[in-house]
Amino acid sequence: MATSAYISGRKTYARPQALLFADSAGTLGVDGYYYPDGTEKENFIVLSDHNRSEISISQQRIETRQRMINGTMRSYHIADKTTLSVSWNNLPSRSFNRNVLFDVNTGNPVMSRDTDYENTVDGGAGGAELLNWYEENSGPFWVYLAYDKYINFKTDGVIDDTSFEHLAIYNDIKLMYFSSFEYTISKRGGTNFDFWNVSLALEEA
Repeated sequence: MATSAYISGRKTYARPQALLFADSAGTLGVDGYYYPDGTEKENFIVLSDHNRSEISISQQRIETRQRMINGTMRSYHIADKTTLSVSWNNLPSRSFNRNVLFDVNTGNPVMSRDTDYENTVDGGAGGAELLNWYEENSGPFWVYLAYDKYINFKTDGVIDDTSFEHLAIYNDIKLMYFSSFEYTISKRGGTNFDFWNVSLALEEA
């Protein structure tokens, strides 16, 4: 089971990578936050911020609208659903130069040889790992997002000072499907990796 220490070990900078894909909604930790379960690269992958574009998020309001006899509009709201799109330019095809494992407690990669190294700047998933996740997940999966959404953290329904203390965690989790996945091999490497351009779109279940 991944823990807060594990996630802390998987982030290179002050905040975690913006996106994480998981096959479960995770476990509620003692600190009150959810963390993915299982083994990295099997049950979840941390997506890289290496040459990542902006994350485009849009909302679809599902509702039925009808004008009343007096001309005013009445709406029957059903749900709000999210769509998300993101792309990478010249993303290394593999995150590490070999099949690196991660310490189950700290999340740090286990570099057992002097010749081990990261290809992506933060050890997040490379192009081939993104493709593998796409090919193995035809159904819905969980998407963890780390961006400033302090409105998710209210105390008794009210935003207070503690609401602003959650930048360093995954603060939004949604069940989503792939709606598209495209990639091109922009440059082929000699003996280490290729550069891929990857774009994907997701739709909330």
